[in-house]
Amino acid sequence: MLDKIDLSKKVDKKTYEEKRDALQIKLGALQRECKAAEMPVMIVFEGMGAAGKGVQINHLIQALDPRGFDVYACNRATEEEQMRPFLWRFWTKTPAKGRIAIFDRSWYRIVQVDRFDGLTDEKDLPAAYQDILSFEKQLSDDGTVIIKFFLYIDKKEQKKRFDHLTASKETSWRVTKEDLKRNEEFERYLRMNEEMLENTDTDYGPWTIIESVDKRYAALKIMTTVYDRLSRELEMRKMQKDNAAPQIPPAAAKENALYKNGVLSGIDLSKKLSQTEYKHEMKQLQQRLEELHSEIYRLRIPVVIGFEGWDAAGKGGAIRRLTSHLDPRGYRVNPTAAANDIEKVHHYLWRFWNNMPKAGHIAIFDRTWYGRVMVERIEGFCTEAEWKRAYQEINEMESHMYNAGTVILKFWLHIDKDEQERRFKERQENPDKQWKITDEDWRNRAKWDQYEEAVNEMLVRTSTTYAPWTVVEGNDKHYARVKVLKSVVDAMEKRIKEVKKKG
Repeated sequence: MLDKIDLSKKVDKKTYEEKRDALQIKLGALQRECKAAEMPVMIVFEGMGAAGKGVQINHLIQALDPRGFDVYACNRATEEEQMRPFLWRFWTKTPAKGRIAIFDRSWYRIVQVDRFDGLTDEKDLPAAYQDILSFEKQLSDDGTVIIKFFLYIDKKEQKKRFDHLTASKETSWRVTKEDLKRNEEFERYLRMNEEMLENTDTDYGPWTIIESVDKRYAALKIMTTVYDRLSRELEMRKMQKDNAAPQIPPAAAKENALYKNGVLSGIDLSKKLSQTEYKHEMKQLQQRLEELHSEIYRLRIPVVIGFEGWDAAGKGGAIRRLTSHLDPRGYRVNPTAAANDIEKVHHYLWRFWNNMPKAGHIAIFDRTWYGRVMVERIEGFCTEAEWKRAYQEINEMESHMYNAGTVILKFWLHIDKDEQERRFKERQENPDKQWKITDEDWRNRAKWDQYEEAVNEMLVRTSTTYAPWTVVEGNDKHYARVKVLKSVVDAMEKRIKEVKKKG
């Protein structure tokens, strides 16, 4: 495919300067429109070595207000980045609404450079491509415009540029042994890039091939492409706003009934433990957790534990018992409240990606990303289309974490309505616990049936083999706490055995 590209295209200096000046004025105005429309933009520069990515990025940003964009040079992952799923470092750099993020190399490294260097196993490629497509689709669905450029030069031109760079002491450092090897095996590396382009060229993230032998031609094509794409996106959004497209109609009663009498209705809330049993079990489990915590740190196994449940179901108590015997340097508890102003201008998963643990550490979430399909769904904080697609987005995020070696545990702490009322009243009557009960808790209780329907649907649609839900019978706090700790111990022991068996 790429070897059929016409690389002879050129633009003379006078034509270039005239068109460049006009495009820069247009792009500057367009950036301000994107900001006003709160439209996030990601521009990706990939391509063959020495094709001029840095030069072309510099040409592009001359037209832009530097206060409105960020440029990221994404070389080989640092030691810190290698201890997390490979998309983590890119999720944390996704732009806020109205801002532009420009990537000099990107998440595609894993299927091109790292693949060529043998760092990515061939058997892992399908999962890597799927993770990339999911990443871009989730961002696109949330309103991010993704523009991807592949800068192409042929083997002869690349060798010529490498020779020119290595001839000078000031620039020779820019050419590595790996670069020269990729030039020597140009055809093999080219095939890998062609496969990448074929597998990831989508309507929401299309590739634009840039003929990069003539730098002036390349610069004009890049600026023109950015201008055309952003203009089109802004126009489409204006039309959608003017037309005020109707909301997706409510789900049919038949569909709702599928989840109405779901998982929760079959939970036996009569399960109990005596005080003696509880103390005995808790002591053993906490001692075992202490041992396992050291082991997962040594083996570099990341662990994510998410807690959801009814108000007053005992999440805080379970978390305290879970962490009491863990090394505080190796875990972090992330309480999830309503999104703040910074979090609201990013994709809803962004704030959770920022708190994912590195290898060997534990991240505990007191409420999680599942708020999108529960409280945000019920309270109307997101559209129906947004919460409906969230099931797949969440499954894909958890799949990516699992593929990177993460142990994922998700707990739904379940109590019945009478038990919740008893605990609410107990909190109101106890001065030391009154801070735990708010008017919002009572308001949420009035929507119990709606939440129960949403929880049933969530449990069915997002309990997977790699990240299953554990429903915890919570009317008896002793039983609930022991079940949580035992589930964590079992999951850690299982993964440790798997890792040791492989290694």
